Amino acid sequence: MTAKESRPLGFFERYLTLWVALCMVAGILIGFLFPGMAKVINAMSIEQVNLPIGLLLFLMIYPIMIQIDFPQVAQAFKTPRPVLTTLVINWGIKPFTMTFFAWIFMFFIWAPFIPADMASEYFAGMVLLGIAPCTAMVFVWSYLSRANMGLTLVMVAINSLTMLVLYAPLGSVLLGVALPIPFVTLSLTVGFYVGVPLVAGWLSRRYLIHKKGKDWFDTVYVAKWGKVSIIALLATLVSLFILQGDVILRSPLVIVMIAIPLIIQTFAIFGLGYVICRFLGISYEDAAPTSMIGASNHFEVAIAVAITMFGVSSGAALAAVVGLLIEVPIMLALVRFCLRTKAFFPSEPEKAPKA
Repeated sequence: MTAKESRPLGFFERYLTLWVALCMVAGILIGFLFPGMAKVINAMSIEQVNLPIGLLLFLMIYPIMIQIDFPQVAQAFKTPRPVLTTLVINWGIKPFTMTFFAWIFMFFIWAPFIPADMASEYFAGMVLLGIAPCTAMVFVWSYLSRANMGLTLVMVAINSLTMLVLYAPLGSVLLGVALPIPFVTLSLTVGFYVGVPLVAGWLSRRYLIHKKGKDWFDTVYVAKWGKVSIIALLATLVSLFILQGDVILRSPLVIVMIAIPLIIQTFAIFGLGYVICRFLGISYEDAAPTSMIGASNHFEVAIAVAITMFGVSSGAALAAVVGLLIEVPIMLALVRFCLRTKAFFPSEPEKAPKA
């Protein structure tokens, strides 16, 4: 890899662990000192879709969408290996590894410390997470990894459609109960978190390049929005821990016991995807999103189904919330790992974001 093709770690990436830790602590402290704030933020939700978090996600994802070269999206269909790889991992492997890790921890390793009825609920919540691959947030992980955003868009679209078909049957098989399909939640999250910034980004890109030229667009407009995405990401992390700070302080040991198998699952699925991509000779720019989308989860859908089936105060809902809490710090750690290991893959730098 040439110097031109590589991108040194920026200020944010270099001190990633520090920023994540500070945001987590700040969120918990704010939630503890101002408990009414969490209630106000939580009240602004429609079908488990939180509007303030949605606004922050828009500010994260819009700066990414304006950089997508949409003709490159069509190119993604000409190299089907990454898409097929992520489909096999997301639907043929990930649900079953999550079920295994949840089962071994909840019914064996943690059995002496957790009542059997609660262990069953925690197990169900983790399985619901395992069968819901990420949609919106994977754009952020791919962007920070300097990966192929056109391919990421294709993967998100295909996985969103696949989720409509396979989520309920897989959940029913793994949990042994009929599973509702959260059409409204799924439609709102995909539309609000992905569709709106996608359309806004496409319109902005088309209009401004036509009016101002591509050089101005890349060097001025994209550059101005670049830092917004990072700031919104950190603000999202603070907000999530404000919302869940009370849960963390009330049940720290349970949170840890649920988090451990979820973290193992995340690293295992990411590692599997990353190794498969290396074995297949897939470029780094395509390998990063292929691995990321399976490692990350669509926590809104998992939380919605857990609440519908088991209740808002259930162990299943708590397990889904824990998945939400560990999502950002764990995925940011994987982003850093990707950036440090990209030299082990073939490189196609023309597919990476420009900013």
